Amino acid sequence: MIVAITGTPGTGKTSLSEALRSKGYRTIDVGEFARDRKLYSSIDERRGSLEVDPQELDEALQGELPDGTVFLVGHLSHLLTVDTIIVLRCRPSILSQRLSGRKWKEEKIKENVEAEALDVILIEALDGEAEVFEIDTTTLGIEEAAKAVEDILAGEKKKYAVGHVDWSGEVLDWF
Repeated sequence: MIVAITGTPGTGKTSLSEALRSKGYRTIDVGEFARDRKLYSSIDERRGSLEVDPQELDEALQGELPDGTVFLVGHLSHLLTVDTIIVLRCRPSILSQRLSGRKWKEEKIKENVEAEALDVILIEALDGEAEVFEIDTTTLGIEEAAKAVEDILAGEKKKYAVGHVDWSGEVLDWF
């Protein structure tokens, strides 16, 4: 089974990946994979990110995936060929604090907070064939988030079904 762990930057993908790896799961950081294999066409200097063709990335990954459950981790992972997609979510006001703590530029913080508020990654994930789930990491510790992933793999679908995360109340407070 191939599982995408995706979400806006700052939602906890890297930390969750480390927790899953410590439990014996296989994880692949898709950004690192793309960098290591030079699967990018350019670097977006303004955003400080790589320009990666998801189809090219997908083709390269498919040839190297081990058997069994594998987690593909990164904000592009939901665009790849996977069986299940888990979108990590975080309340926009908390996400802003997390990204500020990384010393990101205000423009980049705003872009990512808006993307989270507007469900950009969730909507992209729903456009594919894979089953999609959401985990709100706003107040979860990393072990709790890892447990939520294991619950999803064990069949807990209702608790993490798409639609239970809603930032519209917070967004309305912006005006």
